[in-house]
Amino acid sequence: MRDDRFEVRAPAVICDELDGEVIAIDLDEDRLALAARLGATAALRAGTAGLAGEVRRLCGGRGADAVFEVVGLPSTLATAVECARKGGSVTLVGNASAHADLPLQSVVTRQITLIGTCASAGEYPECLELIAAGKVNVTDFISAAAPLEEGPRWFQRLRSGEKGLLKVVLTP
Repeated sequence: MRDDRFEVRAPAVICDELDGEVIAIDLDEDRLALAARLGATAALRAGTAGLAGEVRRLCGGRGADAVFEVVGLPSTLATAVECARKGGSVTLVGNASAHADLPLQSVVTRQITLIGTCASAGEYPECLELIAAGKVNVTDFISAAAPLEEGPRWFQRLRSGEKGLLKVVLTP
């Protein structure tokens, strides 16, 4: 199943072989360009043949040490597992599907650690401090600011995949 409604549609991959640099994977060329502009070492188009092989090549032949799966569909989960090195980890952020097939044999035999995450684990205040201090720039991700009462309308626009929308800040 292909899903192009979500902000990031394939795993963002981090490789220690690249000194912690980021390999971004997406279907949307504009988002890949944004990732490159923000410092991604490589920006790869999702759905291309040999994608996991290219990730392995960029990671010194091993695969990624850490993969972040931010969609939550069976196809993106499988890609995330395929991109991870033996003994690597896959952090599951996305949950577009309530249930997804997991390539269990690959996870077990390649000793991949699965980590589930949602929102934050207490680091939210520190993140806000970094943003306020100008150490983390989020302006490239913010598409609009709107009153809180318009939230449902903006959520629908985001959910429908309106081109150019990334994040919307709702104000009280």
